[in-house]
Amino acid sequence: MPAFPRTLRLLATVTLLVAVAGCAIQPARDEDPWQGMNRKVFNFNQKFDNAIAKPVARGYVKVTSTEVRLLVSNFFDNLQMPISIVNDVLQVRPVGAAQNTGRFLVNSTIGLAGLFDPAGKLGLRADPTDFGVTLARWGVPQGPYLVIPFLGPSSVRDFPAYLADTYFLNPMSYWTRDHNFRYYAEYLPYTLYLVQLRASLLNTDQFLNSAYDPYVMLRDAYLQRRNYLIYHGNPPTSLLENFNGSGAGDSNDHAAGESDMEALLARQRAYDRAHAAQPARAAPTPASSAPPAAPAPIAPPPPAGSVAPAHAASVAPAASSARAQGSLILTPAPATSAGAGG
Repeated sequence: MPAFPRTLRLLATVTLLVAVAGCAIQPARDEDPWQGMNRKVFNFNQKFDNAIAKPVARGYVKVTSTEVRLLVSNFFDNLQMPISIVNDVLQVRPVGAAQNTGRFLVNSTIGLAGLFDPAGKLGLRADPTDFGVTLARWGVPQGPYLVIPFLGPSSVRDFPAYLADTYFLNPMSYWTRDHNFRYYAEYLPYTLYLVQLRASLLNTDQFLNSAYDPYVMLRDAYLQRRNYLIYHGNPPTSLLENFNGSGAGDSNDHAAGESDMEALLARQRAYDRAHAAQPARAAPTPASSAPPAAPAPIAPPPPAGSVAPAHAASVAPAASSARAQGSLILTPAPATSAGAGG
């Protein structure tokens, strides 16, 4: 089976083991009944990222220029546009299908096989979607939240849908199946894609690491991102209220409503205050100096010019497709397509 192209985008948001000793585990939300198992996989993914993915990505950044990395990123973003185009058709979204098709054709020709992005200058921005969103639009329930080894956040509905997109719609999958080179050279395109994907998210590591509970942060960012895609940037208010409410499955060690976002945010702020950076010893602060600045908020996502697979939240997780709004929950960035219902 070919390597999965979403691996490093999601692993990029699970970069370190939870470092806070005695960190309380949030009770399972309604959509996360398998939290115990998911946390174990989450920790495994973090170890894999620290041992392999992150060091390789750092080496890639060291030996390449920003311009070269941008060309590589543009090429692979364009290569995967058929996934969004086909799913736009399945969702009966003619506006989205036309926009993504136009972008793909312009960048594949004038943009020299996608190395450049003239479509963006023409206003043809990417409007990503996938088969998981298609199933949701068809009425298939999400099912329990899952953390997949090497892949990261997913769900009972989204994981099989991702495999279908990868096998049937991703050109790199056809390449690996149709070629059998020496030393597995047919996997080089996938390998390069994964490395540049992880490298593009190196600067986001610190923001997940600063969270009181990185597992909760990544999970909720992923689920909000999925809802954002399913409703084309306009999820109903009732869904948001339900999402921000208390989770099910409170244990005896947690008071009722522990997973309420207000309580979680208060704990996040307390954690930030307790771990604020200390002044340098060599340069003590004068008595008349202003008080230290407040802890830095979670940073915004990467530039809008970059196109991420619709699963990413990510990190998914997530990290490249969600915007921090001063709370532990990440809010998706503005929609790239004006036709929400198209």
